[in-house]
Amino acid sequence: MTASSAPRPPTLQRSHEQGLVAPRRAAVVAVAFFSVTGAWWFVLSQANGRLPTPATVVTRSLGFLGDLLGASTDTAPAYTTFEAWRWIGELVGDTLVMSVLAMGVAGVGMLLTLAPASRRIMIGDAGADRRVFARSALVLVRGTHAILRGVPELIWAMLIVFVLRPGILAGALALALHETGVLGRLASDVVDDLDVHPLRSLRSAGAGSGQLLAYGALPQVLPQLITFLLYRWEVVIRATVVVGFITGAGLGHALRLSLSFRRWTEVALILLAYVLLVWLVEIAAMSLRRLAR
Repeated sequence: MTASSAPRPPTLQRSHEQGLVAPRRAAVVAVAFFSVTGAWWFVLSQANGRLPTPATVVTRSLGFLGDLLGASTDTAPAYTTFEAWRWIGELVGDTLVMSVLAMGVAGVGMLLTLAPASRRIMIGDAGADRRVFARSALVLVRGTHAILRGVPELIWAMLIVFVLRPGILAGALALALHETGVLGRLASDVVDDLDVHPLRSLRSAGAGSGQLLAYGALPQVLPQLITFLLYRWEVVIRATVVVGFITGAGLGHALRLSLSFRRWTEVALILLAYVLLVWLVEIAAMSLRRLAR
């Protein structure tokens, strides 16, 4: 073994950094422990009266499970009738349409705002110049993305039903607004991490921001953007039930009515259909992600 290939002894700086790892980990564990303990103390101190005993919780859970299975009713459970399954099939279709429409609108919004939301395209090394207009557009679009994703889908749904009538469209727009903010941020971060040399070459040849996006950025990031879109579709299909509570569409609206009238077997059927729908969407999204790669 030559002197050049011999392992180098650890330097003083590396030894010092390794010596700081254990105290830092201990500090993180301590902060996490006291945070969780403090949260539990706050919740228990705010509770009115005594908390239910474990035996009470088990008894209530078994009683509720019996209601879902139809033990407390003399009529046939909803999940045993063909009419109920046909009704739930229509609701599943409405919910699926809502999620697909939401992701379509969010995908278009992501593409339309991708160039002005990218620091590399607007004011980075590949930017045409550093004019005030480019910086203003960047701040405006990124601020819009932050507002869109900062407001939950449920709040967007409450606001949209005052403008549009309740239904699938209102729910889809509520989901799309939030997802546009999320996808816009993810897509702009991906573009900002690209190699700047191809973009700089296009810019030196006279390409504008739109041409940079179409010929320089999109061919590189399109598979990753499609993957993001499919991942977020899985999130959206779970949020459709909550949004449907407000917009009066899909499985969420039916679940709200069934809970209000204490139709427990219908609740069980809706929950079963919802779980199956989530699984099917996850399988479909996984298959499409493999094709996109």
